[in-house]
Amino acid sequence: MRGWLFTGFPWLWIGYSQTEGPLAPLAPLLGVEGITLALALGAGAFTLLLLRRQWWAMAVPLVIAGATYWAGLQTWVTPQNDMRTSVALIQGNIPQAVKWLPSQRWPTLMKYFDLTRQNWDADIIVWPEAAVPALEREIPTFLSNLDNAARRNNTALITGILDQNDKGQFFNNVMVLGDNGAKDYAYPGAVVYSKHHLLPFGEFVPFEDLLRPLAPIFNLPMSSFSRGDFQQPNLDAKGHKLSTALCYEIAFSDQVRKNTHKDTDFILTLSNDSWFGRSIGPIQHLEIAQMRALELGKPVIRATNNGVTAVIGSNGRIQASVPQFETAVLKTDVSLPVV
Repeated sequence: MRGWLFTGFPWLWIGYSQTEGPLAPLAPLLGVEGITLALALGAGAFTLLLLRRQWWAMAVPLVIAGATYWAGLQTWVTPQNDMRTSVALIQGNIPQAVKWLPSQRWPTLMKYFDLTRQNWDADIIVWPEAAVPALEREIPTFLSNLDNAARRNNTALITGILDQNDKGQFFNNVMVLGDNGAKDYAYPGAVVYSKHHLLPFGEFVPFEDLLRPLAPIFNLPMSSFSRGDFQQPNLDAKGHKLSTALCYEIAFSDQVRKNTHKDTDFILTLSNDSWFGRSIGPIQHLEIAQMRALELGKPVIRATNNGVTAVIGSNGRIQASVPQFETAVLKTDVSLPVV
């Protein structure tokens, strides 16, 4: 029920404990759900053995161990180390308390632009979720100038941005500017992903016709977003295909799986984890992203506002990251996978 009730919140299934654990080789075959089942069956078998002396139960962990050993011997993905793409992930570290103040709009945009200007030599530059503190329709001139700068430098720039369409619907989007396989920027952007799995009560209110009149607490800012499609085309960035998961969408393994294809080069996830403060939440979020890389055999590019910004290899291991709560740029190369 956690996976689908109120659109679902499948955060930190037990199987995530094996992201870098002994059962990790099962991920490409069974996914985190299968690993969770294996752990539950194994724990049940040991309980039968210890409490009831049911020796036959030992067959269960032996089968799991055998399957894990066999899976670990297989080579599901071979990174093409001679085919690498340079990425620059911009961690702006903008405090949530000031992010949407009108007085901070241009200082924030200039901060991201200045950090970007120093990294135009990267193939792909990525800003985090909602990095642009304005609706797309409000700043077309800025976006056009940014698009022109990216094209002049032969790079693709990806950013999180909100927008409102002519029908009054709000969307949480990811947009590609510059080298995106489309013409020069004109509003609305041509290469865009719209978030599908919205955060309950944060981005939409379940049963809002009933709940909103009951208490003002449900009238939160930005709590009336509309959903994008469940399956959307991969984003085009510098000729690469990127399967996109926005913020906690990376926790929905089925959605990420159905949007990742054989010709997908990378999984892209943008997030703003500043809501978590200094709790363990951002580390858990990173661990979830690691599992998606391990399951699908695709590198994950993860750009966040204040951490953890990281590049994860197709084996689920963190290749590079920058510290939390700092303004930083993660610049590194990513190898293309071959399945």
